[in-house]
Order: sequence, then C-alpha cells, then structure tokens
Amino acid sequence: MFARPGLPPFDYLRAGTVDEAVALLLEYGETARPVMGGTDLFANMRDGKIHPSVIVDVKHLPAIRDVVYDEGLGLTAGAAATMNELARHGDVRARYPLLAQAAGAVASYQIRNRATLGGNLCNASPCADTAPAAIVLQAEFVLYGPKGERVVPAEAFFLGPGQTTLQPGELMTTVHCPLPPPNAAARYLKLGRCRTGDLSLVGVAVLGFRDGTASGYRFRIALGSVAPTPVRALDAEEFLAENPLDEEAFVQAAEKAVAAASPITDVRGTAQYQRAMVRTLTLRGLRDVWAQLKEGK
Repeated sequence: MFARPGLPPFDYLRAGTVDEAVALLLEYGETARPVMGGTDLFANMRDGKIHPSVIVDVKHLPAIRDVVYDEGLGLTAGAAATMNELARHGDVRARYPLLAQAAGAVASYQIRNRATLGGNLCNASPCADTAPAAIVLQAEFVLYGPKGERVVPAEAFFLGPGQTTLQPGELMTTVHCPLPPPNAAARYLKLGRCRTGDLSLVGVAVLGFRDGTASGYRFRIALGSVAPTPVRALDAEEFLAENPLDEEAFVQAAEKAVAAASPITDVRGTAQYQRAMVRTLTLRGLRDVWAQLKEGK
C-alpha cells in the first residue's frame, strides 16, 4: 500500500483575540480556514479535498476552551473544548449526560484529545455525533464575525453536508445549553461499522421529561447520519405526547422516526439497513429513557 501524501504547504497564523481572528479570516477570504483541533481539517487537506493556503489558529483565544456550568443559566462550553474534556467534565456528566455520551462516542480516545466541539459542529457532517445531542438539548451556538456576535439555535445551524449558517469571517466561539427540564433523562446511541473509532452510520439522541401533555411526558428525538442534516423526529415526538406510554407506543414512535429519515446507500451501508437501525436505536433509546424516568419517580 502506498503511503498517503503529506500536507500541502500553508501559512500558519495564530490569532490572539477574536477580532484578530475575524480580521484574518476576512483578509484571506476563501483561501483561509480556522483551526481548533484540526482532526477533520488536516485530513481533508492531506486528501486534497480542500486547499487552504492560510490556517488561522483560534484554539488559544480567551475562554474558547472553558466549560462552565451555572445553576441559573446552564452550560457554556467553549467551541475549542475537546471531546474528552466534555466527556470527562463533572458538570457535563452529571447534568448533561447526553452531551457527555455524544462527545465520548466521537472517533477514538486519541482523536478525542484533539477533536473539538466547535469543529465537530462546524464541519457539518451529517454523522457528527454532537449535533443530535445539541439539538435535543436546545443548544444555542454563539457566532462572532464582522458584525459582532449573534446566536443561532442548533436546529437552524445546519443547512446541508458541510454547509452551515456561518457567514464569511465568522467563527463559533461558544455553545450554550440551557438548563434541562427537571428530572430529565436522556440517551445517545450510535451505530458504526465497528464498536469504537468509526463514523456514525446512525445516531439517535433521545431526551424525555415530565410535561403537561396528554401522556404526561414529552420526548425530543434527533437523528444523525440519515439525512443531509441532523433531523428531529417530530411526528414521533408528537405521538408520544398524545398517547399512553407503553411498549406498543414506543414501537409506533420508532416507526414514525424512520419516516423522518432519508438515508442514502453508499459504501458504508444501504439506505434500507440504516432505516432499520433508526427503528432499532430509537426503540432502544425510548426504552432506556423511559426506564430512567420511571426510576426517578
């Protein structure tokens, strides 16, 4: 087997402030890319998929790696926080276990030491593990650019494979997760071609909590890797809110989740297989979350 080619030449610029980073990205335009962890960026450069001539290092910006929990506001995670930092953080594990599970599911342990939350989200891969979790947690992404700061809901951020609402010169600085509903339970389930270290074939995030619905509970379900962007299984969520909760209800909800998916057949799996696994993982997630909710009564 022939060795892969090395990285092409590029200029490295390290930004000291967020305004400096924005100025550099604007100055060099399409020829520049920001880097936090670089696990996707450098691999794509090596493989000739992208050809930036300028790399702007933003992982040293003030507070961009901080992970802070506030009992009144929720969780604020810097975009350059690594996956292992999130997966091991005490407040994330205790109060946002879904995010910890999703971060811990990314690639291998070694890669998680470099891979960042912002990179995983801004790469906008349909199989990004943290995207479904961010959506059901109703996270907000703080973006900073030439016009200052703006906030985008996670569900509105992804436009297509590799496409987001990021505008020229903008970068993600933080991810804010509001306080979860009281006594909420959650689970992230991922299917890859191998047990660890692989891209997701199907990712399912489920969050459940008590609410004033007909069933007494509300669920949020988001799917990854089975559509051009992460998607909410809204019909499944509405069904669970309106009907008594039992095994048959969860089976029907899992079927409705399949209808929200639009996978394609590629070298990693068939669309038929992915739909079957959406059904299976959604059902497992609902059963698990329901068991947690019943235990918490």
